[in-house]
Amino acid sequence: MKSETIEIADLATILERRAEKGRVIAAVVGAPGSGKSTIAEKLAGKLNAVRPEMAAVLPMDGYHYDDLYLGPAGLLARKGAPHTFDVDGLYHVLRRMRARDEVSVAVPVFDRKIEIARAGARLISAAVPVIIVEGNYLLLQSDPWARLRPLFDVTVMLDVAEGLLRSRLTGRWNRFGLTGAEIQRKLEDNDLPNGRLVRTQSAVADYRIVTV
Repeated sequence: MKSETIEIADLATILERRAEKGRVIAAVVGAPGSGKSTIAEKLAGKLNAVRPEMAAVLPMDGYHYDDLYLGPAGLLARKGAPHTFDVDGLYHVLRRMRARDEVSVAVPVFDRKIEIARAGARLISAAVPVIIVEGNYLLLQSDPWARLRPLFDVTVMLDVAEGLLRSRLTGRWNRFGLTGAEIQRKLEDNDLPNGRLVRTQSAVADYRIVTV
């Protein structure tokens, strides 16, 4: 099975139609630097322009383990790798989203300026019909990530060449004041290997958005 190439506007139309029958949970997946957050917010914006509060974004990055754990565990240098996330926490929140029997669900949001997830930073109402979950590893086929896949109604993979990812990530870490050596280390030892894992070990998505 191959993913169907799609544009954001067409994807928004599909989600809008699916939402007429009930809540839709969509996964937007891609490597670090692929633009997941930007595309998820654009997609939500298009839906909310049709009808206010039609869509909300749930970022996977909110489920980063905190540095207070990662440091003593010797995992700080690999922060952002699959084993540095609370996958079970995300799984149970998605099940709560699916059940839709609470007035709202509070979710964490990662603050990149301080590299810390802010607990309860966003409330998602039961009235919102489209939930857009964005993150690197939502379609990984290995446990414990694999049990997330049945919770998604629509899946999208962002197809971005590694050269463009490298350029974007270099710019990101430059803006955060890292030295050239620090940036090189982050790219080669963590970000780019994580991106290759996403591309090679994820389940085939329903759709793909190509960036060149």
